[in-house]
Amino acid sequence: MATTADDVWRLLGELTAAQQETERRFQESDRRFQATERLLFEQAQETDRQIQATIQENRQVNQQLNHQLGALGKQLGALGGAWGRFVEDLVAPACEHLFVERGIPVYQVSQRVRRRHQGDTLEIDVLVVNQGHVLAVEVKSSLSVTDVKDFVVDLERFRDFFPEYASMQLYGAVAGIGIEAGADALSERLCQRYAYRQGLFVLAQSGETVAILNDAQFQPRAW
Repeated sequence: MATTADDVWRLLGELTAAQQETERRFQESDRRFQATERLLFEQAQETDRQIQATIQENRQVNQQLNHQLGALGKQLGALGGAWGRFVEDLVAPACEHLFVERGIPVYQVSQRVRRRHQGDTLEIDVLVVNQGHVLAVEVKSSLSVTDVKDFVVDLERFRDFFPEYASMQLYGAVAGIGIEAGADALSERLCQRYAYRQGLFVLAQSGETVAILNDAQFQPRAW
């Protein structure tokens, strides 16, 4: 069957209509894509705003926490210092009669005696002195085995800082309101036993005063 001019024009018309429909659909798709892109961009901006707001809130919270922690640290430090002074004020007066009972006369009791030597510093919490003996006391609100070990090291270098006592017998004592605070009775006994084996007097609170825990057979170590 031969193709007439009308057929050609009809086909061209259909092709044109198809192209227009394709163009319309393409434009519609592009409009929807742009709308989706705009919506996603707005959502991304809102999400970023929320993230930045959250970061700022967290930063403010962290600053407040750091400020509160700093204030708490100062309060605890002040409390610890006050507690340490309280313990020393309790131990120092007791030393005036406790060691007399153990055959060590007491002529002078000093607190917080500090001495520098070759750029280093040694501080003795309580220093008990008579003509032939000097007794250094380490005072802790809570005494641990580590404290005892550190104090033994200090006793070994004591005469480097206090050469005026070189000719005297040097004894050591550790004192604490609590032994291994927070631990059970077994840990307390272990700490006391360790200090005892090191040749140290062990002092602890007994009612409203301080008592020597070492038994009558105890022989103090002289450094």
